Amino acid sequence: MEDLLQSDGAALNSDILLNKAVKLGELLDDQNVTDVVVIDMRTLNFWTDFFVIATVTSNTHLLGLERRVKEYAYAEEIDILRRSRRPDKDDEWYLLDLGEIVVHLMTAKTRNFFELERLWSAAPIVYKAKLPAAPVSVVETSGALIT
Repeated sequence: MEDLLQSDGAALNSDILLNKAVKLGELLDDQNVTDVVVIDMRTLNFWTDFFVIATVTSNTHLLGLERRVKEYAYAEEIDILRRSRRPDKDDEWYLLDLGEIVVHLMTAKTRNFFELERLWSAAPIVYKAKLPAAPVSVVETSGALIT
């Protein structure tokens, strides 16, 4: 009976952690990053449960996202490990270690070079960025607008 309670508790904790990782992916997705994915690493290693990977547009963007991730972590009572280093102006890859969740903020060039999704392709993707809305075309014909 005790084993059952422990496994149920672990499953509940795992579900909570999954939800937090997905919410973090959604938070980044709402911050004008591209190609956000959350990868479930639980079956492939013992040192983290989820990767959250996002492509940033600039160093300024990276700094703002670092702040947003830290705010989210504090609000959700997630520990931030190795807090002492701030991103450098030339950083193309910044890692935030939240223990069970590791956040990778990368430039497109660096992300394309390292291909973390391909490297960890055996891990399931549990969240993928929403696709941008299709552009609306407007055609003018004899004074009438057609959308």
